[in-house]
Amino acid sequence: MSLTTYVFGPEGPEAPHVLAIHGLTGHGKRWESLAAGHLADLRVIAPDLLGHGHSTWVPPWSFEAHVASLVDVVDRYVAVAARPFVIVGHSFGGAIAVRLARQLGTDSVRGLVLLDPAQGLDPAMALEVATDSLEHWDYTDAVAAKAAKRAEGWSDVPEDLLDKEIDDHLIDNADRRVGWRVSAPAAATAWSEMARDAALPPAGVPTTIVVADRVDPPFVRPAFLEACTSQRPDTVEIVHADCEHMVPFLAPELTARTIRSMFDRA
Repeated sequence: MSLTTYVFGPEGPEAPHVLAIHGLTGHGKRWESLAAGHLADLRVIAPDLLGHGHSTWVPPWSFEAHVASLVDVVDRYVAVAARPFVIVGHSFGGAIAVRLARQLGTDSVRGLVLLDPAQGLDPAMALEVATDSLEHWDYTDAVAAKAAKRAEGWSDVPEDLLDKEIDDHLIDNADRRVGWRVSAPAAATAWSEMARDAALPPAGVPTTIVVADRVDPPFVRPAFLEACTSQRPDTVEIVHADCEHMVPFLAPELTARTIRSMFDRA
């Protein structure tokens, strides 16, 4: 399925290419501030995932369906001359990024940046969070939506970025309330997918995992980190960030530096 896709930065295959995959309930335009402020010389390709933003909300919403739709994005937006390229994924997008990299392989993927990737989650926790999110899916108005974001790991996100999120992503619904431009069933399904066994980065692909240390309980599970360090010791680097979950907004310099390093490491 074709995804609505935003492209930031220079045109053409000469610039290094980055595929940026947003997290659950997010959208591709979330990468705009990072691209413009810290990666202006890179070509950043940022799709809305299935069930999110302006992409189709029609199921299926499995990891496999997300990967298939992103392969189509790569075919359409990443020139052959620009490969291998870098994949960066945040949260749920990090779990998808690992699986996409495993499918594409080392000929296509230069490096992998996983920003607080959410996979291998405790099923009971995933059920609790999914149920709670559906019970509090919409809001009375934009003020209430903004307050909810502040309480959900966005407390330190700069005001202008949160205001932009409201402008880009909040829509009216049929009950004269407001909600995010996201399919609720797709979001619930995502929590089920994140409770599946974690996938390791593909062998031979340089990978940096950024762990947001203020997330409790952590999305990056200790078992995943242990498996990476034991089975991919030569290619996986683990970096800790003293921030909450929204790493691209809260640690943009670290995020940009990590992405750029992939072009040097490879």
